[in-house]
Amino acid sequence: MRKEERDVKILAIVGMSGSGKSVAVDYLTGLGYPKVYFGGMILREMEARGIEITPENEKAFREKIREEEGNDWVVRQVIKDIHRLIEAGQKRIVLDGVYSWTEYVTLKKEFPGELTFVALVLPKKLRYRRVAERPERPFNHTEIMERDRSEIENLEKGGPIAAADYYILNDGTIEETNVKIDKILEEIEF
Repeated sequence: MRKEERDVKILAIVGMSGSGKSVAVDYLTGLGYPKVYFGGMILREMEARGIEITPENEKAFREKIREEEGNDWVVRQVIKDIHRLIEAGQKRIVLDGVYSWTEYVTLKKEFPGELTFVALVLPKKLRYRRVAERPERPFNHTEIMERDRSEIENLEKGGPIAAADYYILNDGTIEETNVKIDKILEEIEF
């Protein structure tokens, strides 16, 4: 089937650490949409290589694999997973964790007209507070500042956020953000 006939829509959720990406993706998967998790490619490869999964090892490996295999290594694995889902009959797919401009450009080229980027944004002070208070992988102020710097400088993370098709100001409740997500889903006929 030709791409223009298959009615596939892919929704990529992007944002800085603590922006609410995981909560948004959980909402979407709760609606029944399958997800492809970019970080899962890293974790899967770390497990295959026998590397202990810790935040420090994950950060180092994420940067190392991109250096050794190219900035598009993760997205190449993701594309394979997306195609498997499409071949299995999935028409709506959520992407969790697009980090780099290279990944953005590669996905846009691979899935022209099928991909929509939604960026979750909020004031930095609120984002930092949420990161410090979250139950999984909390960071203190210094750690989150370093993570931001590293992700922007080493992983090109700002590009996909800057080029997003939609922005959600995620400074309220989860329910308020879910309403904003629903409006986008309706608009793009997801």
